[in-house]
Amino acid sequence: MNKHASSPKKGRKYDQVIEGAWQVFMREGFEGASVDAIARAAGVSKATLYSYFSDKKLLFIEVARTECLRQADTAIVMGQSGQSARETLTNMAQRMVRFYLSDLGQRVFRICVAEADRFPEIGRSFYECGPELARRRVASYLQEAVARGELMIEDCQLAADQFAELCKADLFPRMMFNITDHITQDEIDRVINGAVDMFMARYGPA
Repeated sequence: MNKHASSPKKGRKYDQVIEGAWQVFMREGFEGASVDAIARAAGVSKATLYSYFSDKKLLFIEVARTECLRQADTAIVMGQSGQSARETLTNMAQRMVRFYLSDLGQRVFRICVAEADRFPEIGRSFYECGPELARRRVASYLQEAVARGELMIEDCQLAADQFAELCKADLFPRMMFNITDHITQDEIDRVINGAVDMFMARYGPA
């Protein structure tokens, strides 16, 4: 990968390639996903695929980054839908936990860590355009909730970070370190409800 590999080319079939790659990565995982399968799912030739992304790893990072942006956008829409802060936070937590525990979420984390020394631009690009942007948008929602009197927060950026970490409690490290390969819905609900309960206990209105 060259030093410019973290900047994929954009064009009229870009979204088509991303959608096809998303389907294959979710079905096959990173290792199992072949370039041929991705090209077929996207309805493009391998030459077209390579014209957008120089290798599968870069495509994988872009797919994960795009999913983070989708989640952040959804969180903002939910925040403007008239739901209560608790309902919105619960929806946010559900999406965060689902992504953290997904094969895609775990693999992109491992790739960014594994390639941090050789290709630091991969991790930086993903962080800035994925988790960091999502963090800013969640913080923006929290600021709006404070303005409406639904929450009492002095540092919304710190609170956004705290909420994300609460959503990683117990399950994420167990999956990342291969302690378990199966998480039940009850365990997921426990983490989601616990994250929202703790956040509201700290930042909910008095």
